[in-house]
Amino acid sequence: MSVTGRVHSVETCGTVDGPGIRFIVFLQGCLMRCKYCHNRDTWDTETGKLMTSDEIVTELLQYRNYMEASGGGVTLSGGEAMLQPEFVKDVFTKCKAEGVHTCLDTNGFVRRLDDTVKGVLDVADLVLLDIKQMDNEKHIDLTHVSNKYTLEFAEYLAKHNQPVYLRYVVLPTYTDADVDVHALGKFIEPMKNIEKVELLPYHELGKHKWTAMGEIYPLEGINPPTHETMENVKNILSQYHPNVIY
Repeated sequence: MSVTGRVHSVETCGTVDGPGIRFIVFLQGCLMRCKYCHNRDTWDTETGKLMTSDEIVTELLQYRNYMEASGGGVTLSGGEAMLQPEFVKDVFTKCKAEGVHTCLDTNGFVRRLDDTVKGVLDVADLVLLDIKQMDNEKHIDLTHVSNKYTLEFAEYLAKHNQPVYLRYVVLPTYTDADVDVHALGKFIEPMKNIEKVELLPYHELGKHKWTAMGEIYPLEGINPPTHETMENVKNILSQYHPNVIY
């Protein structure tokens, strides 16, 4: 049996979405509306290429040697992968049967921690979890949705000792204030399942996609963070977690 999903694109030899060389599947659809989104064209839940889980696994296994030699595997990303949990679960289940490391890249906007979601986590070796902002009002301004579900999801992962790489985008005027960074640090400090914190400096590489879709880029005039800003955020979070990188 194979499950069909909506796929935006694939990257055959990715190196930044999990350990090693990875086959990355970007799924179509997302409910967050992040102002810095560099995959604006993934939001629509009704578009994308229909592919079966068997097709994905057959294609990725062509790169098995690269993945095995580098300690890599497969990453399902987006858009938001957890909008298609049945598809993710089937891909991961088949990958694990082939001995391929599985990684879920998610914003944690999961409204129901039901058996399907838990089933995905059962076959996910690693979760890349994005926390956008700890302050709920600021989170809504940045993403148009509450951070309630993401924080609950993070707590669920911690409770069940799910291995996590935590990701935090450093965006000047939106996420780089000391008070917000300290709030994130205090939230994750007791979470022993977080293996490292990855700070991602904001960039404008996705701006052209907004323009191509006839939309105004919402962060016009906001520059990427300086080295000093990145160091400050790193130094604050390092008070709460021993492994913070960027």
